[in-house]
Amino acid sequence: MLLSWVTGLAAGIILLHFLQKLAFPYFWDDFWYLLKVVRYGIRLETYVLKGELFTVLDKFLSLAKKQPQKPFIIYEGDIHTYQDVDKKSSRVAHVFLNHSTLERGDTVALLMSNEPDFVHVWFGLAKLGCVVAFLNSNIRSNSLLHCIRSCEPRALVVGADLLGTVEEILPSLPEGITVWGMNDSVPQGVTSLKEKLGTASDKPVPRSLHVASSLKSPHLYIFTSGTTGLPKAAVISQLQALKGSAGLWAFGCTANDIIYITLPLYHSSGALLGIGGCIELGATCVLKKKFSASQFWNDCRKYNVTVFQYIGELCRYLCKQPKLLFTFDLVKYDFQKDEPIRNEQGWCLHVKKGEPGLLISRVNEKNPFFGYAGSKKHTEKKLLCDVFKKGDVYFNTGDLMVQDQDNFLYFWDRIGDTFRWKGENVATTEVADVIGMLDFIQETNAYGVTVRDYEGKAGMASIILKPNKSLDLEKVYEQVVTFLPAYACPRFLRIQEKMETTGTFKLQKFQLVEEGFNPLKISDPLYFMDNLKKSFVPLTKELYNQIMLGEVKL
Repeated sequence: MLLSWVTGLAAGIILLHFLQKLAFPYFWDDFWYLLKVVRYGIRLETYVLKGELFTVLDKFLSLAKKQPQKPFIIYEGDIHTYQDVDKKSSRVAHVFLNHSTLERGDTVALLMSNEPDFVHVWFGLAKLGCVVAFLNSNIRSNSLLHCIRSCEPRALVVGADLLGTVEEILPSLPEGITVWGMNDSVPQGVTSLKEKLGTASDKPVPRSLHVASSLKSPHLYIFTSGTTGLPKAAVISQLQALKGSAGLWAFGCTANDIIYITLPLYHSSGALLGIGGCIELGATCVLKKKFSASQFWNDCRKYNVTVFQYIGELCRYLCKQPKLLFTFDLVKYDFQKDEPIRNEQGWCLHVKKGEPGLLISRVNEKNPFFGYAGSKKHTEKKLLCDVFKKGDVYFNTGDLMVQDQDNFLYFWDRIGDTFRWKGENVATTEVADVIGMLDFIQETNAYGVTVRDYEGKAGMASIILKPNKSLDLEKVYEQVVTFLPAYACPRFLRIQEKMETTGTFKLQKFQLVEEGFNPLKISDPLYFMDNLKKSFVPLTKELYNQIMLGEVKL
C-alpha cells in the first residue's frame, strides 16, 4: 500500500514536472527573478517607511567608506578607486560651493565625452543637491542650444574635447548661464574648472546639502528624441535612478564582476544601468571613450571583463522606464494615420502574438510618468487617454514591438518622425530643418530606410527645389555635416517635383519608406553621401549593388 502510494506520488511529480516544462518552460527562471525583484521592492518600501531616503549617491558614499581601495573605474589603463572618485567629486562640489552661486535644486548641464571626469562632475554636483542634465556629446549648433534652453540650467560644464562645440554658440546662450571648461586655457566667457580643481578641498561635503526630500524628486535630465521633433529632457527621479541601478543585480551580476561600458554616459543605459549598476553591486567597470570592435576582445582579456552592456532597442527602453513589475500592452497601430487604431466604441485593440504593436504602459500612482522639462505639451503628447476604458491613462513609448509565442519581446521599429541609426534616435524634423536652410531648397521630407545587414534605418531626405534653382550637392553635404550629428546625416537624397501629404496635411512618409533607395524602382534622381568626395554623388545601379553587397559602407 505504502509502496504504491510512493510510486504514485513519484509518477505525479514527474508528470507535473513534464507538464511544467512543456507548458511553462521558463517558470522557475521567472519565479526566482520575480522573487529578487520583489525583495528589492520591499527594501525600497522599507527605506520610505523608515524615512530613510537612500539614493544611488548615498550607496556610492557608503561604498567609498566600506571599500575605499577597490577599483571603481578603469579608464585607458588608469585605475580610479571608490575613494578616488569620492574625493575628486568632492573637489568639484567645493569648487562650485566657493566659486558659484549654485543652490540645491538648481540644474547644471553637462556636455562631456565618456571619461572619469564625467562621473566626477556628475557626483560632485549631486553632492550639492543639483539636478544634472546630460547633453548628447554629438549634437551641435541649434540642437545644442535647444537642449540647453529646454532644461534651463544655471551652469554648463564642458569637457576639454568639446569646448570648441560650445564656443560656436557662446554668444547665443541664454543670460545667466556660467560656462565651465575642463581645460587649463579657456576662451573669454568661460571659467576654467580644471584650474580651480587643483586647489580645491577633497573633504566630504555635508550630507544635508544633498539629502533627498522625496524619492520622486528630480535627479537627472536625460535627453531623448522622443517620437517627434527635437530632443526633450526626460525627468529621471531618484526612484527611477535606484530602479535602473538594480538592473545588473537583478540579472545575476555580483560585486566580483568586471563591467565593460562602451555606451555613452549621457544615455540612460550607460549612466543608470552601467555606472549606477556598478554602484548597486559594488563592482568595477571598464569605461571606454567609445566602442571599438577591434579593441573589444583584447580589452575583455586584458581587464578580465565578465559582463558587457549591449545596446538594444528593448534594453534602451527598459532602462529608461524601469519598474518593479513592468506591466505593458501592445496595441494595433495605423502607420498611415500615425496613431493607435480604435474600434467603433473608441477603445484601442490588442495585437495578436507575432504582430507588431505599439508598446504602452499604464500610468498610475505606482507607475508614474514624470514627464519632460519645459513645455507641458511635450508630456501630454506622450500620454494616451481612454485606451481600454473611460479615464485610464497610458504612456506611449513610441516603440513598436513584437511578442512571440514564448512571450519574449522584440523591438520592431519607431513610430512617427523618429528612427534609429547607429544606436541613436534621429529626429526627422531636425534633419529637414537643417537641409531646408539652404536657399535652393523649397521643401524637405526626411525619413529612415532599411539597408540590408544594417540595424536600424539609414537617413534619407526627399527634396523639392525652388523654381529656377539648381541643386548644389557639395553645399548639401557641407550643410548636413556642419549642423547635424554624424548619425543624423542622411545617407541618401531623392529629388522630387511634388510631395504627397496625409489627410491632415502632414508630409507622407509611408510610401517613401516603402520605396527605399533602389534606382531600379525609382525614376526620381537619387544621390548617395560620399565622405571621401565630400559631396553627394549620383546613386547608380552599380553603386546601389555595391551598397547592398556591403562593399560600400554607410
